[in-house]
Amino acid sequence: MFVGMLSVLVLLLSGITWAKLRDLSQGLHTSDAISADAPKSKDGATNILLIGLDSRKDQDGNQLPPEILDQLHAGDGNEGGYNTNTLIIMHVPNDGGKVTAFSIPRDDYVAVQGIPGYDHAKIKEAYGLKKYYTEQDLAKQGVTDRHTLETQGREAGRKATIQTVRDFLDVPIDRFAEVNLAGFYDLATALDGVEVCLNHAVKDSYSGADFPAGHQTLNGSQALAFVRQRHGLDNGDLDRTHRQQAFLASVAQKLRSAGTFTDLGKLQKLIDTAKKDVVISSGWDVTAFAGQAQNLTGGKMEFTTLPIEGYATIDKQSVNKVDVAKVQSIVQTAFGVKPPEASTAKPASTVDVLNGTGGQPGVATKVADALAAKGFTKGQVDNTASQPSSVTYGSGAKADADTAAALLGGLAVAADNTLAAGHIRVVLGPKFSLPSALEQTGPGGGAGQPRQAATPTATTDNGPQGQPVDGSGIPCVN
Repeated sequence: MFVGMLSVLVLLLSGITWAKLRDLSQGLHTSDAISADAPKSKDGATNILLIGLDSRKDQDGNQLPPEILDQLHAGDGNEGGYNTNTLIIMHVPNDGGKVTAFSIPRDDYVAVQGIPGYDHAKIKEAYGLKKYYTEQDLAKQGVTDRHTLETQGREAGRKATIQTVRDFLDVPIDRFAEVNLAGFYDLATALDGVEVCLNHAVKDSYSGADFPAGHQTLNGSQALAFVRQRHGLDNGDLDRTHRQQAFLASVAQKLRSAGTFTDLGKLQKLIDTAKKDVVISSGWDVTAFAGQAQNLTGGKMEFTTLPIEGYATIDKQSVNKVDVAKVQSIVQTAFGVKPPEASTAKPASTVDVLNGTGGQPGVATKVADALAAKGFTKGQVDNTASQPSSVTYGSGAKADADTAAALLGGLAVAADNTLAAGHIRVVLGPKFSLPSALEQTGPGGGAGQPRQAATPTATTDNGPQGQPVDGSGIPCVN
């Protein structure tokens, strides 16, 4: 559930001796999910993806013991699956500047790659879907060993999650850390209590949260309930995201003030816990990174929740609608990556739109009209066999294809030498949903709604996302 951010704080903060860091780095579970040729941050900065896995299983795929599940208020162990219910991308600059962290709402509906039958999904689902299909493929090849299936399935899930987040935000991911429900409980327990602050009293039977208003110190089980609660909160998952951010700020505050790293007993508990529960990217030299990471507990941290544009129902699931270009601009600006210059030139390409949704009549016309309103020349509009969404282009049309793909929610783009020069072909697959940015651009002011009678709720200002959470103290949250 809750993310590996806590483990990063444990691993990398100032005050740990080099010998202890070296010992710790040698004992951690590692993963090759970030390939050697993946995009890298520039100027010595590090972007870290923090993954909180809503799994009730250990690293070998075994069910957690009932007594642990009772402490976690996690049902009988069959809930949760392998959803990444917490995703935070954190930018650690190399110049001593402020650490910036963005929480990605778990229900954001985004483009995915390499998952059979899906071109879009909730961002939290990429891990579990890829793991499932990878294990199915291995089973067809005769693999029956449970450990092998679990290990290779999880590795595929990590790769899919990293790729999905990288495509969604268009920033490099240099490192990652992953922890599951049990890992968070163990790490929070090893800290011997963490102080938090609530604006209002809460009581929720689903998560086990039962807390008065005001400041209070939580043990491991209570801490997990605090960061898991979403029922009974005004903004549901988005308020839960603020809880997670506030808890991390409180952990940083405790590590700054409690002398954790001068107490060898406490330090050893944290190290042993991290070795048991945490997975980090291979090749991560934590001893070299420790100096760069001092601002994690130096009070120079800020947490922000990425914006959504409202809500929709797709395949009978509630999802968050997102403006991909808007989100990318926010993250890239905060991380010091210059966003692409907005082009004022009218697109020069002719765009053909084919309906391959297999059940959304008229959607190709709506998309063609919406793109025409953005300056594209309207070409062929027709139906095609059901297939994943894509954007392909002929000679000289790559820039326009990239623009069209971004407008349509971040679709996959590829060259096609069968297309005429200056032509683009857009195929709309079964999972396609027209982004809100295009919904009001068609003839008569409407380019159509997402399927399954979506009811968008526009956000205003910061909306339910709220203001950024200051990481310099113990913030009070709902």
